[in-house]
Amino acid sequence: MTADPAKKKIHVNLFEMNCVGHISHGLWVHEDNNRHRFNDIEFWTELAELLEYGTFDAVFLADVIGAYDGFRSGPETALREAVQIPNNDPLLVIPAMAAVTRNLGFAATFSTTYEPPFAFARRMSTLDHLTKGRVAWNVVTSYLPNAARNFGLPDEVEHDRRYAIADEYLDVLYKLWEGSWDDDAVITDRADRVYTDPAKVRYINHVGEHYRVAGPHLSQPSRQRTPVIYQAGASDAGKEFAARHAEAVFTGGSTLDEVRANVEDTRSRAKAYGRDPEHIKFLAGAAVIVGRTDAEVDRKVAEFRRLRSVDGHLAHAGAGLDWTRYPRAERIGDIIARQDPGYQRLGRRYRPEQTVGEVLDQIGSFNRGPFFVAGTPKVVADELERWVDTGGIDGINLRQFLTPGTAEDFIELVVPELRRRGRYRESYDDGETLRERLFGAGQARLYDVHPGARYRDPAQLSVPATPLRVSTAGSPA
Repeated sequence: MTADPAKKKIHVNLFEMNCVGHISHGLWVHEDNNRHRFNDIEFWTELAELLEYGTFDAVFLADVIGAYDGFRSGPETALREAVQIPNNDPLLVIPAMAAVTRNLGFAATFSTTYEPPFAFARRMSTLDHLTKGRVAWNVVTSYLPNAARNFGLPDEVEHDRRYAIADEYLDVLYKLWEGSWDDDAVITDRADRVYTDPAKVRYINHVGEHYRVAGPHLSQPSRQRTPVIYQAGASDAGKEFAARHAEAVFTGGSTLDEVRANVEDTRSRAKAYGRDPEHIKFLAGAAVIVGRTDAEVDRKVAEFRRLRSVDGHLAHAGAGLDWTRYPRAERIGDIIARQDPGYQRLGRRYRPEQTVGEVLDQIGSFNRGPFFVAGTPKVVADELERWVDTGGIDGINLRQFLTPGTAEDFIELVVPELRRRGRYRESYDDGETLRERLFGAGQARLYDVHPGARYRDPAQLSVPATPLRVSTAGSPA
């Protein structure tokens, strides 16, 4: 098959987390799974080398800063099932992975709600320097009640207020990353003994509702300055935040038509903020099970279903309701009618006519929604193309069932088929930044129309930013 250069190339990240159990709960017990090695630096360097061999865009590192203790009134289930606990800091494994690769990108999750922006700005600039411009930040506001208690608060900050805080957080960071230092501030003049020209570095003197930050930024300009901004959020506030700030959005929907509608909605909102809607890439979380034969695929699917943990998935859902307490034949609608506590958060995913048994069988299944495929390489490639062409997405966050088996299967079986179709890069453009990988050569920094770019003009540092358009009432997560 001859590759068509006009076809959209598919971006692929590996969805990862610095823990045993990320989202495929129960599968850590599989004999071929190496998740228990997550504390070893070799686990991360080996994974990075594998992904670079497969020319993945990036490894995307999720994170939480609290325990899932809303199920059965405590963290015991999450601890027993390794539901994102134990977990380690995602930022600290990036330098190790960067040291054994030249091109692989790294996206790390960090919350804007509990830690101040000044120290984080330096951390990300350091990573951008060490990786030569290969880092991204997945902006989250944190949703676990335990996370709030870990940082001295009695409960979660209200949803839309978290996004208002995040909006100012980003404003502070843009001032530090984009405005505090001129591009040519570092002159390294040995003769006159001047390393940095003081006239080209400035305070930001940010004074806002949530933060007061003087500056200057402590790091000199890195290749990207601002890391690539990733974000996910289905609420109205989340979509507004993505439209204003994000360069890559993790999107979803129950059907591909719904996915496309979400993509178009975010692009429309971005335009209202003065951005070019094409300056945002859209990625979907995808479950891919591939084998050389149908029999091999069926065997893998059966293994993964057999080992999945219903308790683990219930704990991850964070709801107070425990479906395992009810008879399998009981209808969900009847439980709703009794106004069982905890239903509202978990129960909205199900239909009243479903039975408890059907719900328990559904929980933890990986074939829900449009972004699941199990099949031989051609079947998988067909689906990936359909997701991109029909759903309007630009790529996927590949969910792992086994480490490193999921990535190995994708690289060995799916990548060659996508390359034959002209849908996947043959090689990296050596030395490109992560932003250039997404948007093309020469685009190492934020687009000029991005809200953060205005601080390249020092006069803008003292001009208040336009507030994010979020309501004062709560929104769904």
